[in-house]
Amino acid sequence: MSKGKCIIFSAPSGSGKTTLVKHLLNQKDLNLIFSISATTRQKRGDERNGVDYNFLEKEIFDKKIKKGDFLEFEEVYKGIFYGTLKQSVESLLKDYNVIFDIDVEGGIKLKNIFKDNALSVFVKPPSLEELKTRLNIRNKDSKNSINIRISKAKFELSKEKYFDQTIVNDDLLNAKKEAYILVNQFLEKQ
Repeated sequence: MSKGKCIIFSAPSGSGKTTLVKHLLNQKDLNLIFSISATTRQKRGDERNGVDYNFLEKEIFDKKIKKGDFLEFEEVYKGIFYGTLKQSVESLLKDYNVIFDIDVEGGIKLKNIFKDNALSVFVKPPSLEELKTRLNIRNKDSKNSINIRISKAKFELSKEKYFDQTIVNDDLLNAKKEAYILVNQFLEKQ
């Protein structure tokens, strides 16, 4: 039986969930370790295989689906899949609390799997306009990709009610403090 707990952070792309997850990983008292998702998408910038994501060819990803290797997987964008590898998470939970930086649908699935052993947090941008500005500033996506992400964000925002807690990321310092408090309180509960 696992002794660690699961912390699930989900949000529309560009809401700041990755920044909050990285902040929490630096808080050593929380004993957190990052669950590295598998994906079929191409690397961006200085991303590293096995550190940021496990980058897999579509054929390998499909084989893992057929073998039942994923706790959850999702076609997040057309032709681009993300998934959480079962064996990796089970191994990590023996010694750590595992934190997930995951798409909204995947976050809901993980919460349903781990139930009371998981805290699910929805990170919300202050507005769709601000989200679009952040995606443009981030400069990692084409205009078309940004428009697709904004369209998807409208749908994802409707899923907020399926999460245990919501953080509105309108001030990064406050969002980091709020994230720490929520996670710390959850981990201290028996």
